[in-house]
Amino acid sequence: MSNLSDIIEGFIKELIEANNFRAVDIQRNFLAQQFDCSPSQINYVLSTRFNNDRGYIVESRRGGGGYIRILRVQSSIDELKEILNESIGDNITLNKALDVLKALKERDVINNRELKIMQSILGDRALNNVPYDDRNTIRASLLKEMILISVDAD
Repeated sequence: MSNLSDIIEGFIKELIEANNFRAVDIQRNFLAQQFDCSPSQINYVLSTRFNNDRGYIVESRRGGGGYIRILRVQSSIDELKEILNESIGDNITLNKALDVLKALKERDVINNRELKIMQSILGDRALNNVPYDDRNTIRASLLKEMILISVDAD
């Protein structure tokens, strides 16, 4: 059974798809009422599931029945490389790396097989012989190289 955050995320993604991947305006209180949760739960979903690393921009508008605008970033290959380079930096945690890969999969930059291979390569089991303090640095380097090859292969 999915948890509430997964359900809210799925609902918002369906709205975005139904709107042909253009910006979607929603009211936080409406969503909270719809899912019988607090507005802070909606904030949590927006900040963790709809962030730059996952290819979204969230804008908050206040006053006059304020709303939240969620945009799925549509970018060229060069823009995508720049965004990923900024997101990854010199080191990246496993969870953040998995978020980046999930965003790439959702944008059809990589397929399921590539996703699984990349997840395996970046995992702690594959980096078992690397000192713990160096893993995030190596993980960032590996991730950048895999993304560049995936993007350039097309």
